[in-house]
Amino acid sequence: MFDYPVELEVAEEGGFIVTFPDVPPAITQGEDEPEALTQAVDALETALDGYIDSRMPIPVPSAANGRRTVSPSPLSCAKLAIHQAMLERGIRKSDLARMIKCHLPQIDRLLDLKHASKFEQIEDALAALGKRISLAVLDAA
Repeated sequence: MFDYPVELEVAEEGGFIVTFPDVPPAITQGEDEPEALTQAVDALETALDGYIDSRMPIPVPSAANGRRTVSPSPLSCAKLAIHQAMLERGIRKSDLARMIKCHLPQIDRLLDLKHASKFEQIEDALAALGKRISLAVLDAA
């Protein structure tokens, strides 16, 4: 759902620069490809957190077309889904807080990609928004 293609470029000073065509604010680098791709997850989540803070729609990932892809953590993907569902339904944070009977700071943490929210809270929020989580475990590539 949030599997974003990346562009890997060799940096002049050595290492690799990673950019996301679909998420221009996300850019990072690493000494080698594995490190650059590891750093890319953090860069992607930081950029997507900015979309949430600005109440902007999360960019839709384009087709990979042979490029490597990077995804936020599963917990972050669930939080991104809450944000998207809120935008789709025109629900504000205060509305969601009332819907799931919690305080506004809890909703702020629920939408914070760096906060380790409880999965039950995420399920409750998605259910209130007419969504449910479907989890799949796949073989590693």
